[in-house]
Amino acid sequence: MRNLRNIGQSTFVPDPSSATPITASCWDVAKDEPIVAYGPAADEARIELVRVSFSKTSLVLHRNPRVIASWPAPSVKENGDADAILSLHHFSDSLTSCVIMAGGDIVTVREDDDDSVEAHIEIVGTLSPSIVAARWSPDEELLVIATGDAKVIFMSRSFDVITETALTEDDLKMSKHVSVGWGKKETQFQGKGAKAKALRDPTIPEKVDEGRPSPYDDGRCTISWRGDGAYVAVNLLQEGVRRVIRVYNRDGELDSVTEPVDGLEGSLSWRPSGNLMAGIQRLSDRVDVVFFERNGLRHGQFTLRAPENAPDAASALALDWNSDSTVLAVIFKDRIQLWTTGNYHWYLKQEIFCGPSPTEQLPLFSWHVEKPLRFSASTTEKVLINEYIFTVARGPASPPNDHGAVAVIDGRTIKFTPFRTANIPPPYAFSELELSSPAIDVAFSRDGSSMTVLHQVGVSLYALEAKGPRLLPPRLIETALFGLEEFQLYEEALLQIAFSGPTEVQVLQRAGELGLLSYDFSQENKQWTRTVNSDTIATISSYDDGLTAGIVAQDGFGKLTRFSSDGATPLQKFPAFLPWSSFVTYNEELLAFGLSRNGHLYANSRQLVKNCTSFVVTNSHLIFTTSNHLVKFVHLASVDELDVPADDPENDERCRSIERGGRLVTAMPTKMSIVLQMPRGNLETIFPRAMVLAGIRHLVEQKDYGSAFATCRTQRVDMNILYDHRPEQFLANVDLFLDQIKDAANIDLFLSTLKDEDVSQTMYRDTKTSPSQQLLGSAPENQAWGAKPGKINTICDAVLQKLRTKKNANLQNIITANVCKNPPALDDGLLVVAELMQEDESLAERAVEHICFLADVNTLYDHALGLYNLDLTLLVAQQSQRDPREYLPFIQELHNMSALRRQFTIDDKLAKREKALDHLRAIGDFDEASSYCVKHKLYQHALKIYRLETEHHRTLTDLYASYLRSVSQFREAGLAYESLGNFSNATDCYLKAGASSWQECLYVAQQQLQSNSINADQFSEIASDLADALREAKDYSSAATIHADYLNSIEIAISCLCKGYLFADALRLVTRHERPDLLEKGVDAGLTDAFSSSTEFLADCKAQLKAQVPRIVELRKKAKEDPLAFYEGENPFGNRFGNGADIPDDISVAASSKMSVGASLFTRYTGKGGSVGTVASNVSRATSKNRKREEKKRARGRKGTVYEEEYLVNSTRRLVERVESTKGEVERLVFGLVRRGMAERARAIEELMGEVVEGCRTAVGVVWEQDKQQQVEGVTGEQGREDGEGYRATGGDGVLQESLEAMGAKTAPPVVGGFARLALLGGR
Repeated sequence: MRNLRNIGQSTFVPDPSSATPITASCWDVAKDEPIVAYGPAADEARIELVRVSFSKTSLVLHRNPRVIASWPAPSVKENGDADAILSLHHFSDSLTSCVIMAGGDIVTVREDDDDSVEAHIEIVGTLSPSIVAARWSPDEELLVIATGDAKVIFMSRSFDVITETALTEDDLKMSKHVSVGWGKKETQFQGKGAKAKALRDPTIPEKVDEGRPSPYDDGRCTISWRGDGAYVAVNLLQEGVRRVIRVYNRDGELDSVTEPVDGLEGSLSWRPSGNLMAGIQRLSDRVDVVFFERNGLRHGQFTLRAPENAPDAASALALDWNSDSTVLAVIFKDRIQLWTTGNYHWYLKQEIFCGPSPTEQLPLFSWHVEKPLRFSASTTEKVLINEYIFTVARGPASPPNDHGAVAVIDGRTIKFTPFRTANIPPPYAFSELELSSPAIDVAFSRDGSSMTVLHQVGVSLYALEAKGPRLLPPRLIETALFGLEEFQLYEEALLQIAFSGPTEVQVLQRAGELGLLSYDFSQENKQWTRTVNSDTIATISSYDDGLTAGIVAQDGFGKLTRFSSDGATPLQKFPAFLPWSSFVTYNEELLAFGLSRNGHLYANSRQLVKNCTSFVVTNSHLIFTTSNHLVKFVHLASVDELDVPADDPENDERCRSIERGGRLVTAMPTKMSIVLQMPRGNLETIFPRAMVLAGIRHLVEQKDYGSAFATCRTQRVDMNILYDHRPEQFLANVDLFLDQIKDAANIDLFLSTLKDEDVSQTMYRDTKTSPSQQLLGSAPENQAWGAKPGKINTICDAVLQKLRTKKNANLQNIITANVCKNPPALDDGLLVVAELMQEDESLAERAVEHICFLADVNTLYDHALGLYNLDLTLLVAQQSQRDPREYLPFIQELHNMSALRRQFTIDDKLAKREKALDHLRAIGDFDEASSYCVKHKLYQHALKIYRLETEHHRTLTDLYASYLRSVSQFREAGLAYESLGNFSNATDCYLKAGASSWQECLYVAQQQLQSNSINADQFSEIASDLADALREAKDYSSAATIHADYLNSIEIAISCLCKGYLFADALRLVTRHERPDLLEKGVDAGLTDAFSSSTEFLADCKAQLKAQVPRIVELRKKAKEDPLAFYEGENPFGNRFGNGADIPDDISVAASSKMSVGASLFTRYTGKGGSVGTVASNVSRATSKNRKREEKKRARGRKGTVYEEEYLVNSTRRLVERVESTKGEVERLVFGLVRRGMAERARAIEELMGEVVEGCRTAVGVVWEQDKQQQVEGVTGEQGREDGEGYRATGGDGVLQESLEAMGAKTAPPVVGGFARLALLGGR
């Protein structure tokens, strides 16, 4: 579907004073310049090499070429005719040109880096009697020469003869080919009747060629190399036999010869890709380009289209493939045809006029080696240089004019296909338009209403008319002729065409210099007008959006200029010349997209990607394909806000995988599709998710729910997007939605796919976001991502509200809407069926069938039974697979019961226990109700419904208390007994509840004491038990209260208070009870004990800090300096490499990759041989036994193991937290010591506490500050966590991995507060 479009054209004409003709040309690839040879001629036997330079950006040739060298070339022929150049080749690496003469001389011309120094000319050798053909290999290492005495000589770069082979008739004996008829008509299936008509061997052709020569055969010899230089082919006329193509390998050994072909001529070109050799076969009525395989067998052909106005132009022909095997050049006497192939069809893409040669020789044609579509064509009087690109002539891609119109040039035929109307694969087309001359370029108007075709004699305007959504075949309106004479076709080149207005076109023409020709088809005085003259214009294009008049011209440096009726307006500038370009206006800003030859895609001057292969611009997207075989979508925005998606086709709707090598042909947003062409030429139309979703969103915004629904169903898009994209609009237009969908089955389909999820925020999140939305992109992480509770019920309720007015017409949808709720409203759906049973039994049967289809019939049976509607229950049961003997007796039994008893029986069967209990209360049978309550543990509900009946309520409370006591809920059981006045059971329950209920227990015990249910000794025993329990729970204050208030034991109370560091309460208790003797015996003794224990505790903390913190620093230093040795042990390879062996150089030492962390660190750290994962990965420790053993080692944190650091860090954290919790106790201790006159002790404990707090603060700063740094740099940081997600070790190695992850996890350091010292002791 691609055409060849000219992007550079120039002509070099030698000085008219020089009568010597141009006889050879080649390319200097390094300097990108053509080298031309003049002479020798009959009147001047001299050769002159000149270098023609030109602008590398615009192909504008310099008129003053530089002469490389000149030397005499006397004739060696007996008749005195001038010698001839057979081969001119330039070696860019050595600045050497090799000239091979027909007389046998091989001449080298070596240039100097300094242009002022004359070139060195040397005749390196002469071959006799003559040379008829010569060709250098593609790698420039071998030279193959065919001599006049029928020999082939292989020479090296230094012109040493490698091998010499004679071309004899014996070579033809290798031509014993057997064709099995691949691709022939005879081998194709033609029906049963065809076989009966002619039964013959398809491997035997109807006509066997004998190799008869062509009457136009000039007897020349041609040599052609395969692209990889492994084989070379020689086309030679074997005198008296036939013309044959011999294939030799690189060593000069004959590999194969071609089969006999009648009319085969001397042209030969081997396709660089290597699969085919092209030659010319002249038949009586046509001229074919025939193809041969390397083994010499024929492999297809196509017929050349000779120019009608120059029948003699095809009397001599030559062939030449370009370097990437995409274009075959056919050289005529006065013109060159460029052919391409696709889907086994050959297209004539361009026909370039070179002009007739006075000597009747063919133009000297040469492809550029590194730029596949640049060539030079030289006649005796001029050098023509052209460059082309492959491009698609497509119509607008913006709605509503996106018909997908594509025009393909094929000589005088335009193959036109609107893909929105008909997807016709090439080489066929929707419509074929015939022209009067070969086409050059095609352009479409901005609105897609017309198309122009530039051909050699004029411009044809076609109208593109639509009938509804379909496009009709183009209709020719007018052809504007240029009025050029035949000689002008050789001198004036027509290059490109573009629309500058609705009916105005601009044609880029070179007539001496580049210029623009303007023609307006709507004017009365129609004539061609030359508007612009500029040698810098390389391409012209129309605006793709149709909003701006004029054309955009790009020069060879990438500078953009708009030409319109208002004149020339400078625009942006690309970083370089970009052959493929497209221009749109977005928010009054020009977006210029361009693609370079090496795949760099630009938006204005910003580079978007580096691997683009094709692109197209629509009204909302930039669509492009990449060399990674992906098609990507970029939402149009300002240049700086263009967001190119990553290569993530699984998660990003803007990226999709395509077939290898696929390129964009066109895009049709209205149809939500793009057309791709594969390398072999076939087409593929796909519906990318980005375009589909954009189209659905647009349809929803336009309230076209019918089309949006159909698209969702066709493209398998979740239908929740119909609501989620515009929720408020949907709810306000539910009736419109129902009217557009119409079909009840489709409405059911929509309702059944609903889910409580906002798909516009999850799977179909709109990727076109503003910068502010991108900044808030992480906000949804703080809430339930995509959750939308209540959405299903909201939609179903809205649909039901609209459907109830048409109950009979939408009965199915009403039931579906009820069943699809979350949770399903089965009762509501069954009630609809129940109402229908009263109105229309047939409708009721249909309704129950539908609801049974939507929901489980057994569940529906239970719900129908729960409605107490036995007729409905029977109707549902009949739709199930239940045995009538199972449900009919039960339903009959229910019929015979009273209403309340029936309801109780149904609810009891359905396990609706609370409702069943309600029915028993309504019946009035309390005994049965209480038994039912006990059986099903319905105490709370029973207490609720009997709360106004005192006696029944007390009975149920007693039953509930017994139940609570049986399940060990003693506190609540005690409360229940206490409410009933059963203090004995209440006391027992409170005692069993534990120390937390000591107040309640003493209260009910005193109640018993006052009622003489227990004596004083029993009460004291209860109080003593409670005090002991509180002391064990370290609730010293409560224990002291019991001893002081209930047991009159002041000494024990004071001891408890001192044990809890409550010295102020102890002193208060001494004075209150007037017991000064307890000051020394009780309070002072308690202070002394507390001082001793606190001093010992703080001393231990201080020592622990001094030991553990430096050890942690030391361990982290070792891990950072040598992580492999730290985690694997001192000799991780054991006796596998010896005690002093070096670590192998294929083992990663730095923990900087997933392999080193995932495979090396999660192995053993002991010295056992073969323990490193990268060396002995076959050792498996994924066993439960090893894991348990490793978990014990981790818990112990023994010194020298990898778990030591984790153990020490956790120990330090616990120490700091323990010190922080004891600050209050120490402060109360210091205050008490001072009050009792023990100031020195108070000062000592205060000083020790300050040192410990300061030590904790220092430890936190060292341990957790290094921990932060380690998370960034160490092996347990981000890299370790990333690796943990990808690689999970098992067994003992899994414990190590968990330990490393725990150390690398981000944790907050413990908080160390201040310690306030007493000012009385000199503290601050």
